[in-house]
Amino acid sequence: MSDAHTIPVAAGSPAARPQPAIIGLLSRIPYDLIALVARLSMAAVFWQSGQTKVEGWHVSENAIYLFQNEYRLPLIDPVIAANLAAFAEHLFPVLLVLGLATRFAALALLGMTLVIEIFVYPDAWPVHGTWATCFLLLIAQGPGRIALDHLIARKWLRG
Repeated sequence: MSDAHTIPVAAGSPAARPQPAIIGLLSRIPYDLIALVARLSMAAVFWQSGQTKVEGWHVSENAIYLFQNEYRLPLIDPVIAANLAAFAEHLFPVLLVLGLATRFAALALLGMTLVIEIFVYPDAWPVHGTWATCFLLLIAQGPGRIALDHLIARKWLRG
């Protein structure tokens, strides 16, 4: 990290000494931990949402009702949309937790986030922006080393 992000402090000031040490310590937070937290927290958000859409192995009537009357997505039948959303909100979180096809899962959930933001809850942009940030981080940097993707890549490169 460059010094461009630090706040200038007078040379004799008590704040002059600890600032580089604190920034150095904070810069040591491992990306693997950051990626794991992003994966698990976003998986939980979407898994819990998916759970509200199902009763047993079927999409609930309430979920279909919401897609018909509240969400009202353009260009897609509400029953199909409810089924696709329930499926996606269960599949992609599992992939995120495992760290398997992480970039693909994050991209799919980013797409869902954009649909939710644009067509369903446009005033919820602060929450959706936070979700998008986690997904963009995973898409750009990958799942970290605590992931099946990492193990597969290591074996593939060795093999």
